[in-house]
Amino acid sequence: MATSSDETPKTPVTEPIPTAPPAVPPPAPVAAPKKLRPTRISGTWIAVLVAIIVLIFLLIFILQNGGNATIHFLWGEFSLPLGVALLFGAIGGALLVAVVGAARILQLRRQAKRITDRPATSSPARRVS
Repeated sequence: MATSSDETPKTPVTEPIPTAPPAVPPPAPVAAPKKLRPTRISGTWIAVLVAIIVLIFLLIFILQNGGNATIHFLWGEFSLPLGVALLFGAIGGALLVAVVGAARILQLRRQAKRITDRPATSSPARRVS
């Protein structure tokens, strides 16, 4: 019987010894999809959905508070459903806050315009030659 040492060639080997197969480059990393920036229309859509939910709650509030309430304002006397009277009070408060906020914004704009329209008081820098 022949052994493994008997099968070895007696001539020198001229071919290179095979090595591991060539390395396959790893696949390129897949770029994560870019996150889209929200647009004005998408913001408006969200605001509309929130407004609808608020209006539904408001409608439920008005319907549950339907008992009449007598309102005395200045020299008048009114009888309204309680929910409607409270809604008018909330609207009045919101209008008051809006008027004060608008006055403050106008004040700041006037002040900013005064600062930017003011002529320069210092002389321009001189070049040294």
